[in-house]
Amino acid sequence: MLVMNSRLLGAPVLSVQAGGPIGRIVDAIIDPDNLSVIAFHIDGPPINKQQNILDVRSVREYSSYGFVIDDIDELVSPDDVIRINNILKLNFNLLSLKVETKKGSKLGKVQDFTLTSEDFIIQQIIVKRPMIKSLNDPELTIPRNEIVEITDYKIIVKEEEKTIKKKAEKQEFVPNFVNPFRESQPGFAPADTKTPDAQDN
Repeated sequence: MLVMNSRLLGAPVLSVQAGGPIGRIVDAIIDPDNLSVIAFHIDGPPINKQQNILDVRSVREYSSYGFVIDDIDELVSPDDVIRINNILKLNFNLLSLKVETKKGSKLGKVQDFTLTSEDFIIQQIIVKRPMIKSLNDPELTIPRNEIVEITDYKIIVKEEEKTIKKKAEKQEFVPNFVNPFRESQPGFAPADTKTPDAQDN
């Protein structure tokens, strides 16, 4: 399913071994070469500050309950995984990057993005429009296939009229295996069983 990055922030990380949450997502570590999330920084009382990175390959499932992993030992430090360490050294931050067309027309700045929860590949960027242009279109949803170049300072996309999508398509979540933290599984109910939607209200 498609999920907004802003909804992932603060999502609980649940350990099968611990039988409950061990921390929460702080931010995403993004590979700019292929626009994919390769890991997350997480935080929580039992987590070592030097070993607080969750490689997405260790995620068993993401659902409304959060991220499910086997054990807290799945967390790594930057030096443990060369690929993650190299990306961290780039200091790349997708949010707030300027977005322009190939002809130099300024579209706005990235304020959010969507990704697929199965492989954590970024599918769309959500662009906040400049004040003048926001009267007609407060934000743009631009699919990844419209992006032609990414630098440290901006994203270049194809022509504006070809990139505007008013709304991102919503997909229903279909789990691909049994989540041990669902209420139907005795002995593994999380401490807080409210869904993110319920917590927002």
